Amino acid sequence: MPLRTGWIVLTCIAICAAAAAGAWIARDLGPSVPRISSGTWLPQPRSVGRFSLIDQDGAPFTQARLRGAPSLLYFGFTHCPDACPTTLANLARVLRAAAVPHLRVIFVTVDPARDGPTMLGAYVRAFDPQFIGLTGSQRAIDVLAARLGVAFQKIALPGGDYTIDHTSAVFLLDAGGRVVAIFSTPFDSAQLTQDLRRTARFLSAGLTVPTRRS
Repeated sequence: MPLRTGWIVLTCIAICAAAAAGAWIARDLGPSVPRISSGTWLPQPRSVGRFSLIDQDGAPFTQARLRGAPSLLYFGFTHCPDACPTTLANLARVLRAAAVPHLRVIFVTVDPARDGPTMLGAYVRAFDPQFIGLTGSQRAIDVLAARLGVAFQKIALPGGDYTIDHTSAVFLLDAGGRVVAIFSTPFDSAQLTQDLRRTARFLSAGLTVPTRRS
């Protein structure tokens, strides 16, 4: 296994192992948790903590804006050749098909040097006009990614360019802004659609402000 990707793979394994452990525990929780087949519902919601980023319109985006509507959160970058566009295209289809009230997709760049608000806005809106793109300082992104177990590493390419290896997982947040489930790529769109429908009634937990669309 190449050194440059080995630690990314190990992080993915760690996320999957944690998800599997959650699934084992959740088996005994009865009807208090949804049964999902393409990911794992966590036995306890997980806070993302405080953070400060900016959205594709240049407006501040903090943990407070996670509250009020459920979200699908994904880390990637606009120059990503395959995983990111494939995942976002799938999420756009699933979002329309699942029809979960107020559900939104949030894309957090791991490449803020190239992904400013304008670049992000054009990128995410090509998949769906309602998608939200977030950027900010490298430090702020590093901290948020680390809290969620997302690893990424810049890889030099010939000619002075670079790409980024990164964990590919989608985090489902409830309307209280807490991580409640983790989905690992690649996705089966039909399964993910059904899973999101099953979770819909659980996503208002932790809501502290009236449900709204951001």
